[in-house]
Amino acid sequence: MAKKSLVNRNKKRIALNLKFAKRRKELKKIVMNKKLSLEERFKAQIKLSKLPRNSSKIRIKNRCEITGRSHGVYRKLKISRITLRQLSLEGKVPGMVKSSW
Repeated sequence: MAKKSLVNRNKKRIALNLKFAKRRKELKKIVMNKKLSLEERFKAQIKLSKLPRNSSKIRIKNRCEITGRSHGVYRKLKISRITLRQLSLEGKVPGMVKSSW
């Protein structure tokens, strides 16, 4: 089980990302637009840099929904490899069986 502070920090980052996503996208669009003047683009870049760092999507870490583990997490399932194995051995994942050869 991961530390609760790390899990809560990640949840805070997800919430901030949702809050500022639209504004961040608009500002990035202005910054990348080569047709606008350099001043306008620079002002947009300053506004973008004043947004909270944790509102960036890149700061969000993939974590297991059950344990909070950050390594070995399957994106589609949003659970770690260890939790997936545990659940499959208990028979809680449909279609997954233990393999032996």
